[in-house]
Amino acid sequence: MDLYNKIFKEYWNPYVAISLAGLVSALYFGLTGTVWAVTGEFTRFGGHVLQWVGIDPSEWDYFQLVGLQGTPLERTDGWIVIGMLVGALIMILISNSFKIRIPNQRRRLVQGFIGGIIAGFGARLALGCNLAAFFTGVPQFSFHAWVFMVMTAIGTYLGVKVVNTKWWLGKPNLQKGAGKVALKRKAKKSNLQPVIGLLLAVVYTGVVVFLFAVGQNLLAIGAIAGALFGILIERGQICFTSAFRDMWISGRAVMSKAISVGMMVSVVFTFIYIQTGAAAQIIKIAAPSTVIGGLLFGFGIVLAGGCETGMMYRAMEGQVLFWVVGAGNIVGATLLAYGWDHLGIFNALAKDWPAVNLIEVWGHTGALIGTLAMLALWFLFSSWWEKRFRYGKGITKTETPKLATKEV
Repeated sequence: MDLYNKIFKEYWNPYVAISLAGLVSALYFGLTGTVWAVTGEFTRFGGHVLQWVGIDPSEWDYFQLVGLQGTPLERTDGWIVIGMLVGALIMILISNSFKIRIPNQRRRLVQGFIGGIIAGFGARLALGCNLAAFFTGVPQFSFHAWVFMVMTAIGTYLGVKVVNTKWWLGKPNLQKGAGKVALKRKAKKSNLQPVIGLLLAVVYTGVVVFLFAVGQNLLAIGAIAGALFGILIERGQICFTSAFRDMWISGRAVMSKAISVGMMVSVVFTFIYIQTGAAAQIIKIAAPSTVIGGLLFGFGIVLAGGCETGMMYRAMEGQVLFWVVGAGNIVGATLLAYGWDHLGIFNALAKDWPAVNLIEVWGHTGALIGTLAMLALWFLFSSWWEKRFRYGKGITKTETPKLATKEV
């Protein structure tokens, strides 16, 4: 029972969860030659929606770039997204924690939708979100990932400034006795959710076995990797938004440090695959589109309240806000796909800019050591920032802030 509680009832150490995600990400790259990514599939889904209403975007330059053939069930990226949603949902159900939640302030739904549009537009402008242009981009030794990371950090800082304003927060929706109602609802939980979760796990396992049986090995691997990613981000509560946002608001840097460690793990194993020739690097252009896209992405995810990873498992928890954020992501990504050629975005912000491969610039050993060193510096900066924030306002290390002990 203790082991069951540790796995399904308690959230996992974020260092462990994100390190395992980094390992799985590297293994997925080695087996398939592709990387963990989601917003590209969001964009394709937006293209499919247009096709359903009689608009054919298949000739748009952006869809020529990312592809629009088939359906999500016929693409590894599609199974990554499906697997992430299913994996997260399985763990949520088994932990008996699914519950429909609607924000008390209905304005949050509008704000989340707007934030989702901005984040989706920015992610695709930069040719990737916090995953393809950051978490998996750095291990590919693609310089654009570092540009994206820095601009995302700046964007989240600006986003924090906005969401802390009175006009954004609005008036609190206070309801008398809300706490008592919450307690009563909690008491009504049954054991049905874990049963449904286990049944879903069995069905999904059957789907994976079927994909292997019919020779769709890459799709099966995508389905497995996606489910593992979903499990890890949900159990570790991994959110790239909080990694940056928490640093600007409270100085808390646990998530930031954990992500840097997870990326170090991914860097080492990805480097091994590249050295052995098991898979070819995926290098993307470092251009003004990367700068602006990263800035918009960071700004948008703070307005939305979550990035692509955080959004997905929170949506599976029953948080309606993040279904709205997801819809905004798809809209924003589709708008960028239209503007890529129709509004001249590619010619203005991306054309003729180079795809910088750090292995080619620094050499194999230099790129590995240099990338690990930069990630270590990020970890050290996060630790320094946390201490500076905590002790920089008149609180010494020998003084501990007194917390209220009254029950609330």
